[in-house]
Order: sequence, then structure tokens, then C-alpha cells
Amino acid sequence: MSNTQPVPAGFENLIPHLVCSPCSQAIEFYKKAFGAEEMHRMQSPDGQRIMHAAIRIGKSFVFLVDDFPEYCGGKSSTPLGLKGTPVTLHNYVENCDAAIQRAVDAGATVTMPPADMFWGDRYGIVDDPYGHKWSFATHVKDLTPEQMQAAMNEAFAQAPQ
Repeated sequence: MSNTQPVPAGFENLIPHLVCSPCSQAIEFYKKAFGAEEMHRMQSPDGQRIMHAAIRIGKSFVFLVDDFPEYCGGKSSTPLGLKGTPVTLHNYVENCDAAIQRAVDAGATVTMPPADMFWGDRYGIVDDPYGHKWSFATHVKDLTPEQMQAAMNEAFAQAPQ
């Protein structure tokens, strides 16, 4: 009888799996920008690309892989190759402004500067050099759903049409 667990310890939660090219450079960027810790990597048989890598950012794992268009009908699967992504990876942090500045210092681009939001978070978004979007938030105010709705209505009433 095997003691193998169907869900390995530490991998109980949803794990994003990002296509980044070159993956090895993305791993170094995530270390610098987000304090990621590299857990492991597996080189492809050609020795040039990464078939699978795992990093940990805080308590969360992120899987990474190089682009392999030869297995995708000749098309790139990176956000840059696809001309964008609708997906944003969200991270609550102690200091939103500092997290965004660290990412910028590592080479990310701010697409939404940190600001206090109607739902009670300080929040901002960066794009990494590989086309992935990352949002950061620091919760600064507890609000009821009714307070958030009222604050949202007020914010949208003031927004330019």
C-alpha cells in the first residue's frame, strides 16, 4: 500500500501556471520583484527551455513554463504573443506602495498607480516584462457591503463619462 497523497502537502490551493519566455529570466525577475523563492525547475530535453518550474511567493506557489509554440499549432501562448491577458494575479501585502515600487525597480510597468479604493483597500496594478498583470492591495478599512455599494455609487457618479 502506498502513502502517496493525491494532493501533495503545500499544494492544496489554486496554483497559477504562467507561460513566460524566457522562463529562466522570468524566475529571476520574480525573485527580485516579488521576493519569490525558486523551489525547482526542470529543463527541457533541448537544454534551452524550462518544461516546468515552481516558485513560491509568500505562501503561494506559482508554476512556470517556457513557451513551446511547436506544441500549440505554431502559436505562442505567452501574454505578449497573444497581445494581452484578461487575467490578473492578486496579492494582499503589508504595504501596497512598497510592493509596487519593488516591482517597478525590478522592471515592471505601473498600469494603475496605488490609490485608496472605495472597497477599503489601497490597490494598484503592474505589468511584468512577460505580459502578466499583478495587482497588490493592502486592506486599510473594514466596510459593510452597504458602505461599499454607497462608496462605489459615489465613485462612479464622479467618474468622467
